[in-house]
Amino acid sequence: MTDLEYRIDEAPLIDTHEHLWGEATYTNAGPDILQDLFDNYVLADLVVAGASEGAVRRLIDGDDPDVAGRFDGIRAAWERSRFTGYGEAVRLIAERVYGMDEITPEGLEAARERNLELRASGERLRLLREVGKLDHVQIDDGAWSCLPDESGVDFFLYDLNWRSFAAADFESESVYQEVGVEITDLEELHRAMEVVFAEHGPRAVAVKTQHAYNRTLQWQARDDADAARALEKRLAGAELPLDEALCLGDWCLARGVELAIRHNLPVKIHTGYYAGHSRMPIDFIRPGHLCELLATYSEARFVLMHIGYPYSGEMVALAKHYPNVYVDLCWAWSIDPYRSLDLVRSMIHAVPINKLFAFGGDTNWPAAALAYSWQARTWLGRALAAEVKEGLLSESQAIEVAEHLMFRNQRECFDIEGVRERLQDGVEGGVSRSTEGT
Repeated sequence: MTDLEYRIDEAPLIDTHEHLWGEATYTNAGPDILQDLFDNYVLADLVVAGASEGAVRRLIDGDDPDVAGRFDGIRAAWERSRFTGYGEAVRLIAERVYGMDEITPEGLEAARERNLELRASGERLRLLREVGKLDHVQIDDGAWSCLPDESGVDFFLYDLNWRSFAAADFESESVYQEVGVEITDLEELHRAMEVVFAEHGPRAVAVKTQHAYNRTLQWQARDDADAARALEKRLAGAELPLDEALCLGDWCLARGVELAIRHNLPVKIHTGYYAGHSRMPIDFIRPGHLCELLATYSEARFVLMHIGYPYSGEMVALAKHYPNVYVDLCWAWSIDPYRSLDLVRSMIHAVPINKLFAFGGDTNWPAAALAYSWQARTWLGRALAAEVKEGLLSESQAIEVAEHLMFRNQRECFDIEGVRERLQDGVEGGVSRSTEGT
């Protein structure tokens, strides 16, 4: 093992993006062995490879005890998918977590006991922190609250989710129930947003939005009067035409960015590839659509996620041009490991080294996050080893680059220690995310 390989294997890795289920859901409601292996992004590859939707649903039905039958329904599709980035992660779970060189019905049956052991209380944290050597994980659970997580207060940090506002599909009644502000006009909508940040912002590690699943990333500054008219229609129960929905969404996104600046929170934006299959309006997802937003809010720190795949060249250009843009490789290694390797090498030679984050698993179960982290370490190592082999970096320089990408850059961008202190204060004050909940 080279010094570079050793350092990448042993260095702490900051996980900037997950959707992990809570401790109680993990221990009490799954995943069984097949869910642990396959209930992640590989499901889309299985359908694309020819598996039926019904077979895929059955595969991850933990209430069905026929493990062999569930696997048999997708076995041919699995054979076609096992060498993709998603498939590589499944093979890593099988090999390193369950000791299976190949996934077979017999191996699955034998792994059931191990699966039950892993679902014990505290195993979720142990797998990620001790086995995966993760410094912490940043979780988007789709909510605003960002309450301290009793199962690992200093480890499980949370994003404040802004998607419903940016997509203009928030429910005024839900906002009222959450923050006690009745949205009657644009002024009250802005006040509700301020309350969201005042109550939950101090515990958040970032603001996150994935509105590209609902609308284009194209953004422009919007007039208050136009946004007010759109909101008035929405409150009256009318379905907004596209141009008015975009107007209101753009206005809401801008207010969220302004509040993020005020509360010293980076803004994470999903760019690029969609999860799932068979529905991806490719022009919605271009990171270049965000240029006006990036320029308008130069004081904000924007973390553009998933390397904008397949528009990774745009991401390099944005990070090179805008001082307030960071590129996050979260999910990217499993989508397309070779494109991600190429992006790392391009960024090294085009962009200051503080602008790239190496990893986020973007998944629900800890074994999948663990596998994605192994995958990231391996492919990052390949990228940097190639730099050394070709004489572009010395080994010591490659190690320095690895440390920047794996943990140094994230510590500069996010107020990690400040968030941890405030979360601990919340626990001591009696406010926390109970481990009895989900």
